[in-house]
Amino acid sequence: MTSELWPNTLVSTDWLTENLSNPNVRILDGSTHLLPKPDFSLYDVVPAIEEYKNAHIPHAQFLDIEHELSTPHPRLHFMLPSSDLFAKTMSRYGVSDDSMVVTYSTTNHWWATRLWWTLRVFGHKNVAVLDGGFQKWQAENRPVESGEAKPTNAGSYTARDPNVSLVADKDSILRHLEGNSVCLINALRREQHEGQGGVHYGRRGRITNSINLPALEHVNADNTFKSIDELKTIFSDVLPQKEIITYCGGGIAATSVALALDMLGHKNVKVYDASLTEWAEDETLPMDV
Repeated sequence: MTSELWPNTLVSTDWLTENLSNPNVRILDGSTHLLPKPDFSLYDVVPAIEEYKNAHIPHAQFLDIEHELSTPHPRLHFMLPSSDLFAKTMSRYGVSDDSMVVTYSTTNHWWATRLWWTLRVFGHKNVAVLDGGFQKWQAENRPVESGEAKPTNAGSYTARDPNVSLVADKDSILRHLEGNSVCLINALRREQHEGQGGVHYGRRGRITNSINLPALEHVNADNTFKSIDELKTIFSDVLPQKEIITYCGGGIAATSVALALDMLGHKNVKVYDASLTEWAEDETLPMDV
């Protein structure tokens, strides 16, 4: 594989259509539903496998992010997997070290960006998100398949240590808050940031001193990412910052902010993997409403 064959952070539906038969391309669907509990305290996690069976992009494999690509935890749903689990999962779905991986979602676009970010954490540079996701693909009447995934040959994936420069945890955020040395971005909806509604994670509101740039607001009506110029306007106050940490409820929507900033040249944005599911539960950690 030569580097010029690999696209940028996003691939278009045209690009993927032209490369559906490329033996080095692997397509992963990580679609998931988060169904709020009746009192809006957290949610139930439901992999969108039925949508995949109804219709999916040809050759795509469905990957259950919570159960196949996360470390089990009694409360935190989507913690990064171990290096070995990540490598075994990639190999099982036909991904090798040199594969070109395209991620997409039938639900919110941030499930595709979560896969993108996870691959980057474990050192896989040849990964991009399908711009517009399955929604745009289907609206354009592009080819689809139905039913179970077709068998694929196992890949050969090397387990590598995670790139910790892309990951934040509770302790690192506390250190930065004490020194006021980081730009902290909440990717949740504005009502959640303000503590006025939506799903909450124990205490309502936001991590102290964080700003709100909702993941929903940097995509267009057709689910594509906004233009570079539009993103520069949205992130104008953030771009001069040297260090940026994004968070949300469980480290999913935050990866969409990380991808948008990656497009703008910030290549080492950290994502707080446990996010508010961990932070809001701990009464000793500072929050604002």
